[in-house]
Formats: sequence, C-alpha cells, structure tokens
Amino acid sequence: MLKTISNWIRGENSADPVEKGEARVEAKARHWYFNKRPKDVIEDDTLILKEEPLPALQDGEILIRTLYMSLDATNRVWMSDWDTYMDPLPTGSRMLGFILGEVAESRNPAFPQGSLVTGLGTWSDWIVTGGEGYASFPRPEGVPLADAFGILAVAGPTAYVGLIEIGKPKPGDTVVITAAAGAVGALVGQIAKLQGCRVVGVAGSDDKCRWLTDELGFDAAINYRKEDLLEALKREAPNGIDVQFENVGGEQLDAGLTLMNEGGRVVICGLISTYNSSGPVPGPYMFRNVIMKRLTIQGFVILDYAAHFPEYHAKLVEWMRSGELKYRLHIEDGLENAVDALRLLYTGGNNGKLMVRIGK
Repeated sequence: MLKTISNWIRGENSADPVEKGEARVEAKARHWYFNKRPKDVIEDDTLILKEEPLPALQDGEILIRTLYMSLDATNRVWMSDWDTYMDPLPTGSRMLGFILGEVAESRNPAFPQGSLVTGLGTWSDWIVTGGEGYASFPRPEGVPLADAFGILAVAGPTAYVGLIEIGKPKPGDTVVITAAAGAVGALVGQIAKLQGCRVVGVAGSDDKCRWLTDELGFDAAINYRKEDLLEALKREAPNGIDVQFENVGGEQLDAGLTLMNEGGRVVICGLISTYNSSGPVPGPYMFRNVIMKRLTIQGFVILDYAAHFPEYHAKLVEWMRSGELKYRLHIEDGLENAVDALRLLYTGGNNGKLMVRIGK
C-alpha cells in the first residue's frame, strides 16, 4: 500500500487535487480525536490531533485521501451527551464530519481506485474503511469540485428538504429564515424566491444583510443585532409569516412564532443559539400560537433523506448551472486548522459554507 501512495503521481502544478493531484508520500495519517466534552464553547483541549501509522488494506477495504471536509453546526451537538438522533460521540474516538475524498487504493470493487466518495467520515487526512456509510460522488459537469461538495453534500439537500418537503411554500407566501446568510439559510431564501414567495432573512451584520438583498434577491433582511427583531419583522412581514425556517432558536424563534399566520409551517433545521449552553434552555414563550394559529412544527435530520439525494442533487445542479442558485464558500486550509475553523460557526465568523481543504 505504501508503495502505491509513494508512486501516486497524477500530474503537476495544479490546484485541483483530483484531476492533476501532486505526489504524496504518506506512511502515516493525522486524525483529530475527541478528547473531552466541552462545558459550553469548544476549548483548546476538546479535540487533539494525533499522527498514527496507516494500516495495510484488508480485503473489502479502501484507502481514502480526504480532499474536503464540511464543518456544520451539528458537529457541536455530536460532542454533547444529549439524547439526539445518533449516539453521543465517545471520548477517545475520532471526530466525525462529512468528507469528500478520492479512493487512493481499493480492495473493494464497489469503490474503484481514483473514484470520488462522500459520507460521514472522520477528521483525518487519510482514512481506511470498509466503505460503510460512503457513497460514490459523481462530479457534475461544469461545476467546480469544491462547489459541488459544498452545496450538494449537506447544505443543498438540507435547504431543499426543509423548505420544499416540510415547509411546503406556495406562491405569495411569506418565508422568514433565521441565520439567513449561513450555508443553508442562503439557499433556502433563493429556493423560496424560485417558488414565488416573499423572503425575509435574519442575519447578524449589515454586510450579510446587503448580500442577502443585493446579490441573492431576498425581499428584505434584518440585522438582529441592531434592531428589535419582533418590530422589524412586523415591518417586513406585514401580512404575517407562512413559513418560518428556523436555524437559531431562542428569541428569534419566539419572534417568528408571534407573527405566524393560521396554518403556518415552522421548520426546525437547527437551534444554534443553544448548542453551547451548559444548562437548561427555556422553551419558546409564544408556544401557545401552535394552538391558536393551528401551526405545524417539524424538525428533521437530513440523514433520514439520504435515499432521495440523487433527485435533490439533480434539481440543485440545474439551478447552480443556470446561475439561479448563488452561494459563497468559506474554505480554510489544512486539517490542523479544523478546530479553529469550526469555532467560526458559533461566532458568526464564517462568510459562506464553511469547509476545510485537506487534499493537495
């Protein structure tokens, strides 16, 4: 196996790690390990980076060279001991995340050498696996690899499922999106516009609000750090809210619940304002509107919809190619910088879909 890696030369002087990747001489792999559960924010010793020998491949296994890793708000949930949709990540185990990689060597006919794969992997630069939880990742023609992974792996399907399958928008509906400048929120707003809706985004800076309205076509955007959110929503959603796409929770969810129209749909995609809380989090104060307005509230986990990803991808790629779906990628370089990059999600420091580029 090591000879295969040492002699793996597929081109020179290219930034594209797949088409013309550089030579790699690797006898070891680096992995981030989950060291201890954070009390609130991610601390310097929450995760630790280790270097370990690469094991030889056994029958049925593949060696993946990680190219990109997605950083998502749910990564923090996995570090908790909450009762969630998956077992808590045990301390001492490798940190998990969605990755895109290239098969460097294969002893599994389902994943030929040189093919692209994606799935829930570990924070590692090289991964040896039997392929469980991974799927082939066909690169869409005319779409850069980073863009394809950044939008199609998690953010795009999440936006599509949450809005179309659960929010069920109709032309003329008012859709409000919290964390609207985030990877998912920005896509939700544009898809809602394609459905003929009025779209109001909530974000945390004037620059983000300008991007939402001036470049993405949102009808309005509110900087919740500068305005009273409830009063601003009354102004920008004068006919009430039909779909609330919730990524934040807390006061922002309460403001939306206050203004929901009868029969409205509340899509719970994330509650990022609560993820670093070490104590109990108060529930929505306006929860009574679930009864008064006959609301439907539904949360979802995108992994439950994985079987339908090909159909979601087809629609998303169509919009990407036509320019109807715009996006920004925030790419940090180097596996060693993954923890610092993840912290950006919880401070609003990222500027687009947050990813780490690992492959060279």
